[in-house]
This record gives sequence, C-alpha cells and structure tokens, in this order.
Amino acid sequence: MGNSQGRKRIIISVGGSLIVPNGGIAIEFLKKLNEFIREELAKDNKRQFFLVIGGGATARHYIEAGHEAVGHDLTHDDMDWLGVHSTTLNAHLVRTIFRDIAHPKVIRHYDIIRKVYEPVVVASGWKPGWSTDYCAVLLCEDYGVKTVLNISNIEQVYDKNPKEFPDAKPLSRLSWEEMRTIVGDTWKPGLNAPFDPMAAKKAQELGVKVVVMGGADLVNVDNYLEGRPFRGTVIE
Repeated sequence: MGNSQGRKRIIISVGGSLIVPNGGIAIEFLKKLNEFIREELAKDNKRQFFLVIGGGATARHYIEAGHEAVGHDLTHDDMDWLGVHSTTLNAHLVRTIFRDIAHPKVIRHYDIIRKVYEPVVVASGWKPGWSTDYCAVLLCEDYGVKTVLNISNIEQVYDKNPKEFPDAKPLSRLSWEEMRTIVGDTWKPGLNAPFDPMAAKKAQELGVKVVVMGGADLVNVDNYLEGRPFRGTVIE
C-alpha cells in the first residue's frame, strides 16, 4: 500500500459483473459495498480506497445492441468505447453512493495525476485497448501503490477454464509468467478473463502484485485486508 499524506492507499478493481449482472443493477451488492467500505474506514481512518469500476452487463448490452442495429460487427474501437462509457456510468453510480466521503470527480484520465485526499476515490475506464483492470494498475503507477485487489464473480484463478474443463484446478498463488500463459497477450472488447492480458503485462513490468478474489463475500475481502487467511489467488 502506498503512503502519502499518511494515507494507506488500497486499490480495488471492482468487476462490472458485481454491479451490473445480467438481471439489472445489483442493489444489494451496492448496499453491502457501501457498508463494507465505511466499516473498513472506521477501523482505520488512514485508509484511502480507490474503487475502479467495470462495465459489466451494461457494456455487453450496448455492444450487442450495436451489432444488431448495424447488422454487422462493430469495430473493436467502437465496442471498446461503449465499454468505457458503461464503466463511467457505473462509476458515477458508485460515487453517488459515497458522495459524502468521495472525491467529487470520477477519475477518467490516467495521464493526469490528481492530488486526492478524500477517503474514497472512484475511477472508471479510460480509452480503447484494455479493461479497467489496466486502469487499476495505472493508478498503482501514479500513486505509488504495489497491490491491486481484484474482486469480481471469479473467486480464484484456475489453471484452465473451469466452464470448459471439469478437471480445472484452482490456484492459490502463481507468477506473472504463469498468469500470462493462462490469459494470453491479446485484448478483445468484452473479454471475460480473471485479469486483463494488457493489465497483466503492465503489472509484471511494474512489479505490482494482484490478488484475485470473489466480491460477493466481503467478509473474505476483509480477511485479506486484515492479514487473515483468505480464499483467492495471489499473482506476483
């Protein structure tokens, strides 16, 4: 965790699948997230949470609508921009929930380093070519943080896709070389991977550690933050 102005900075990449699953906006998760972050701040008021918000089903629905409306495939650029704007919409929703303690603007441009002192800072996607996982890694670079906590509907990284291979094994720890063998080196709009390939490459270059865990179980996330045993995958 980085330390500036006495702050312990915690960067969390929040998968859009938690906020906007296919059935609509997950109000119950947002309530739990609100309560969880406030409880974590009450335990240690030097903490500062950066929440980088993904696009989820909002992005997929817009991309699918675009395909159907034009009658042929959209360009990768257009698909990515629909995804980026979906993350911005979701991020504004999250910032609204934390309005009283959050930085007043959603971080959307990662070539500008702002001085941010509020307990909660909400960020969205930036531009085509990667997911919000990559944006979370850029925040590490900008604010001197060495860990990203990646929460989504994926509880652990497996050695292969568990939806296709029943014998897939969950991994509790792996190197960036091993992780990049699993996710590959190519970004595709809407890619559903444990961690974006472009983000994996950047994290490896920066020496950033990523902890992948399910976001539905916030007690497990608290276990990680408090240094207790947790379920997840550590990549470094």
